[in-house]
Amino acid sequence: MPDYHLVCHRAWEPAMPTLRKIRERAAVPYHRWSVEEFHRMAQSGLLDETDRVELIDGELVDMAPIGSRHAFLVDRFAECLGSGPSASYMVRAQNPIVLDERSEPQPDIALVKRANYADRHPTAADVLLIVEVSDTTLEYDRDVKLALYARQGIPEVWLCDVKAGKLAVYREPIEGQYRLMHMPTNCETVAPLWVPGVWVALADVLA
Repeated sequence: MPDYHLVCHRAWEPAMPTLRKIRERAAVPYHRWSVEEFHRMAQSGLLDETDRVELIDGELVDMAPIGSRHAFLVDRFAECLGSGPSASYMVRAQNPIVLDERSEPQPDIALVKRANYADRHPTAADVLLIVEVSDTTLEYDRDVKLALYARQGIPEVWLCDVKAGKLAVYREPIEGQYRLMHMPTNCETVAPLWVPGVWVALADVLA
C-alpha cells in the first residue's frame, strides 16, 4: 500500500502570483474573462492554434514552450495510460477541459470518461485523472493549477517534476486542497485510483 501522507497546507495561499497581490493591494479593477468570452475570441480570430494560452480563474496565461524532455514524458505517460478505443475512458493530451465559467486549462494528460466530446470539452465531472508534466512551470502548476483542480473536485492529479525526475501523486480533494500526497520512488508502479487495470511503471517513464 503506497505511503500517502496528509497535505496540511493550502498550497496556493503563500504562493499567490505577484500580479494578483499587486492588484489586491491597489484595488484596481481588471477584467476577468469567462470561458464563453475566451471561445468568442478564438471564433473571431483574435486567438488561434498558434496562441498557446489557457484560461485560469479568468486570466489568460501564456503556456511555456514545450521542450523535448517535456514532450517525451507526455508521450510516454499517454502511451502507458492508454488502453485503446474499447476502454471505458479516453486519454486526452494537451487538450482543454472546462472546470468552471472562468477556467479552461489544458493539462498535459487528462483521463476522462468515454463520451462524444465533439460538441463540448470535458468538464470536471468527466475527469478521472490529470497529469501535469512540469519543467519551467513547476511552481505555478503546484501552487496555482493544483489548487484549481482541488477546488473543482478532480479526484487525482499526478505532478511530474521534469528536472528532478520525480512524480507526486495527489488524492482526496477536500475544501480546496488535496488531503493525501504520495511521492513514489522511481522503481514503483503507480495506478490511477479511478481507472482499474491501468498502471505506469515509473522506471519505464522517468528513466
